[in-house]
Amino acid sequence: MSRIGRKPINIPAGVTVTINDGVIEVKGPKGTLDLNYNPAMTVEVQGEEIVVTRPNDEKTNRSLHGLTRTLIANMIVGVTEGYKKELEVNGVGYRVEKKGKQCIMNLGYSHKVIMEDNEDITIEVPDPNKIIIVGIDKQKVGQFAAEVREKRPPEPYKGKGIKYKEEHIRRKEGKAGKGK
Repeated sequence: MSRIGRKPINIPAGVTVTINDGVIEVKGPKGTLDLNYNPAMTVEVQGEEIVVTRPNDEKTNRSLHGLTRTLIANMIVGVTEGYKKELEVNGVGYRVEKKGKQCIMNLGYSHKVIMEDNEDITIEVPDPNKIIIVGIDKQKVGQFAAEVREKRPPEPYKGKGIKYKEEHIRRKEGKAGKGK
């Protein structure tokens, strides 16, 4: 049996969960999320807990069991606490600023790179070299952070570019000198 799948999910105070025809909707203080889960899985609200069960031990049902439970748990964390990804901008002359809903980045190109907030994602810029992406949907926050990082990925020689705060860049040595 799946160790993750069989764990019940606690529903914190202030969160309401409704299940209709293969769709689970979670409402909390930060917003509302919904998920279309696989009809093979059984999702039930038992008191203050959500329990996910599977019909049998087929390989696809075993893999969907833990996945469904984790997606629902991520939704509950999202509507109560939210998710955030922190990015760092390294490089001489590389700067970030926020104007209204736009994040304007100077990344060494001949033009400025502009990213905009949308209804799910908010961009915060506390420093000229720090970007914080905040939202309630874990997948959307991670995807948006990856798109921002893609504008100038870190390079291995000087470490210039946009990197995740916890990311470590393996550095390479430059080309060898002449007299060797």
